[in-house]
Amino acid sequence: MPVETLIILAALFLVVGALYSSVGHAGASGYLAVMTLMNFAPESMRPTALSVNILVAAIAFLHFRAAGYFSWPLAWPFVVTAPTAAFFGAALPLGDRAVTLAIGFALLLASARMASTCVRDLDGDPATLKPPRRGAALGSGAVIGLLSGITGTGGGIFLSPLMLLRRWANPKQVAATSALFIFCNSVAGLGGLALDGWRPTPGLALLALAGCVGGAVGARFGSRYLGFRWLRGLLALVVLLASLKLIAS
Repeated sequence: MPVETLIILAALFLVVGALYSSVGHAGASGYLAVMTLMNFAPESMRPTALSVNILVAAIAFLHFRAAGYFSWPLAWPFVVTAPTAAFFGAALPLGDRAVTLAIGFALLLASARMASTCVRDLDGDPATLKPPRRGAALGSGAVIGLLSGITGTGGGIFLSPLMLLRRWANPKQVAATSALFIFCNSVAGLGGLALDGWRPTPGLALLALAGCVGGAVGARFGSRYLGFRWLRGLLALVVLLASLKLIAS
């Protein structure tokens, strides 16, 4: 890859990392989108996105946890079932076009639904929140883990809308949970690809550094300064971008 192209790609990774980490995500769907636009080698796209995802998700998690928004009782049922499913999902061939379109349109509807909730301000009232039943969380984690492995993402684009729309937690608690969820799934997904023969490619270090810089900025801003409505609005935008990427791919 020409040096000029790699530098442009790194700049885009920085922007994607900042935007996604502000809502507890790591940006895999965004990285995949910009790599597609820059004609990145298709066989390297998923592992590159997952590699950067691991680092940015870790940064986002540390920021939201330090700000006091992480709850292990809320997070563990999602986290415990997802990585194994993500590992096997990553080892499978990519889903056919119909599956990809179905996921894309489902995310499009979720984005629209979340955007519509920005006119209400219920997030600050704990009485409106109800943590999920353990069985529902365990099952959701497994299904979303499988989807994340198949699509080459960390799964936050599926988990966050579900948690918010079901009112299982407030937006910053969702961000903290999603960051850990994405980290675990990305490690498992990359492990599945490594077993299939993937090895790091030239330029990965620069892209990872760019994603980390953006991730650090976005995560600090999202965890410390953004209000709940802003987080929901940004998350709706992130999910919209992910849906358009899947529909157009």
